[in-house]
Amino acid sequence: MSVLPALPALPAATAVELEFDRQVHALVATGLPAMLGLAEECFRACCEPLRDALPAEPGGDRVPFVVVVPDVPALDVLATVQTADGGGSSTMGPDELARSRPLPELGVPPVPYLLLDVDTGPDTRDLPPREAAPRLAAAGRTPLTIAEGLALLVSDPGVLRSRGCYALLGCRADDARVPVLSVSGRRPLLGWSDGTAPQAWLGTASCAGRVTGGPAVPEVRD
Repeated sequence: MSVLPALPALPAATAVELEFDRQVHALVATGLPAMLGLAEECFRACCEPLRDALPAEPGGDRVPFVVVVPDVPALDVLATVQTADGGGSSTMGPDELARSRPLPELGVPPVPYLLLDVDTGPDTRDLPPREAAPRLAAAGRTPLTIAEGLALLVSDPGVLRSRGCYALLGCRADDARVPVLSVSGRRPLLGWSDGTAPQAWLGTASCAGRVTGGPAVPEVRD
């Protein structure tokens, strides 16, 4: 009897790959594929090219990457982020959310992408979000959008704490207000800050870059 040759062992998944799978599963668990009119298999296939853009496993206190799907139904996704006291809510209505759009200079991709080296801004607490903007730019970082802030929250609901709330300066409406993810009654709350008053509990979230499954998407700066 002939002996079949042994099949080569498959490489073990890295910690970064396992974290990627976990984040995609967390997005699926919110019901996002159905919200977008996609079958789960199709949604996962849309995210799969990002696996090739995953960063090397880094150290430090920042979040290495977050899987982001642009133009998510923010209120529906927020309601699925469950804590012991219930799901998230918002003081922003659909019309307000529709007016609060990503800043063009961020170059936000129109397809699923990775947010890299994410920070909720503990070093910018007690600094008004508008004053934090030049500090972020000088450090080569850009602020987060509403969709990105929600993706971070979905990937790790524990990132939002009473003294770990974060402003999303990457989205702006037609006024001076800045979107903020905070905690109210121990539940996530999407609301507004006037952007000019310092708050000891509020930082300004930022990232080092955005990449799709292909080449990196460059940040556009003045």
